[in-house]
Amino acid sequence: MPPFESRAKPTLSSLYRQSLDLYTASLNKNPFDPIVWSNRAAVRLKLEEHGLAIADASRAIELNPRFVKAYLRRALANLAIMKPKGAVTDLKKVLQLEPNNTSAKAQLDATQKLLRRLRFEAAISSKDEVATKVATSIKIRDQLAQGIAPLEKDYAGPMLSPDGKPTVEFVDSLLTWFKDGKIVLGAQEQLVAEPTLVECEVPEGETINVIGDTHGQYYDFLHLHTLTGKPSATHTLLFNGDFVDRGSWSTEIVVVLFAYKWLYPKKVFLNRGNHETADMNKKLFEEVFTALPLATLVSATLPPRSDASPNPKNPTLHNGMKRFFVVHGGLFSREDVLLSEIRDVDRLKQKQPGQEGLMCKMLWTDPQDQNGRGPSKRGVGIGFGPDITRWWTEKNEVTAVIRSHEVRQGGYSVEHNGLLITVFSSPNYVDQVGNFAAFATIDATGETKFTTFSEQPHPPIKPMAYAGNMGFGL
Repeated sequence: MPPFESRAKPTLSSLYRQSLDLYTASLNKNPFDPIVWSNRAAVRLKLEEHGLAIADASRAIELNPRFVKAYLRRALANLAIMKPKGAVTDLKKVLQLEPNNTSAKAQLDATQKLLRRLRFEAAISSKDEVATKVATSIKIRDQLAQGIAPLEKDYAGPMLSPDGKPTVEFVDSLLTWFKDGKIVLGAQEQLVAEPTLVECEVPEGETINVIGDTHGQYYDFLHLHTLTGKPSATHTLLFNGDFVDRGSWSTEIVVVLFAYKWLYPKKVFLNRGNHETADMNKKLFEEVFTALPLATLVSATLPPRSDASPNPKNPTLHNGMKRFFVVHGGLFSREDVLLSEIRDVDRLKQKQPGQEGLMCKMLWTDPQDQNGRGPSKRGVGIGFGPDITRWWTEKNEVTAVIRSHEVRQGGYSVEHNGLLITVFSSPNYVDQVGNFAAFATIDATGETKFTTFSEQPHPPIKPMAYAGNMGFGL
């Protein structure tokens, strides 16, 4: 594998950055042009800087209250950060200005339907933890019994054994069946039984692979498995959220993960990402995703080796061993968050991350180069600097934070003086970004190594082929 610097062709992400710089230069000369503000908002949407996109679109609207594209772009950004109410307001304004805008009308209908569903679910959610677990399980079973996904008469794919449990042969045949083109309760039962902060030890002679966002890119997911090896009684895989969305094979990936979780509950771990939420998923998956743990504490079982390259230097240890806090997004807006408080988060009662609180931060925050904390470029969560990471890891006796959530051109990055690792496992993200992907391998001494890989060919189906009107009129 050649190093990622050897790619001579500029990536789409770098071209967006160039465009962003040009629009910024133009605004420095003339800050009163609403078209430029709106166009910069469109570029920020492509870069998933949704909070900054909202700010730019809002400035365009201030300068020209009849600028339809600015309202559309602000609506898209609000939808991306789970603020459908703001999107509804902007879409209604678009239809007031352009009554015949069919794309905006379709998106408004879909967003209002989403709001009604979220309000209904909030109204019926139980306050009792045990009742919540039971109600969720009953709801899923009722959906299956009512034929939410009936089996076609000519179905010739993988079949569970008579006792209803998966086997190695079943999961292998499932992988092949999906690849050729064409198990949720069992996984849900395992996930509900796990704590919010899962603890996983790496035994002597074994390793654990930490895998970042896979985002529905099934053919890259299959290639990833050839590099990590499949999970087994002696091989652990930890998937750090965002299994779904963006790529067009989300269902295939998540069903395989659920099958593996059911088959190897103590060797396959699934953290929740910001895309495993109610506004991006429906029915069965929406329910099961609420049971996903929020983080995993990976602990070595042997002292660090003296001949291993120090990363970070002078690592913080817990009882003489390395350990890693693996979470999808990042750290917190408060100074005093301890592991014990994370363990106490009642994810089954809260269900969705919302806009504030520990669950929101664990799923949404991003690192920044500057010390301290700053506003999020996404519009949800915060930015946290190297000093925040150092203080939190020392306070909690954590060697490093491993997170995902953001594209890295080389597939991974080691930041904040070695205390923060980002691993992203979707190569050539959405068939456009041109990035490598990577995963981390941690052994029983806590030594961490990285493997990078490139995208694989896939059938001619574009990313987000299922997304309907989400790309209207940029």
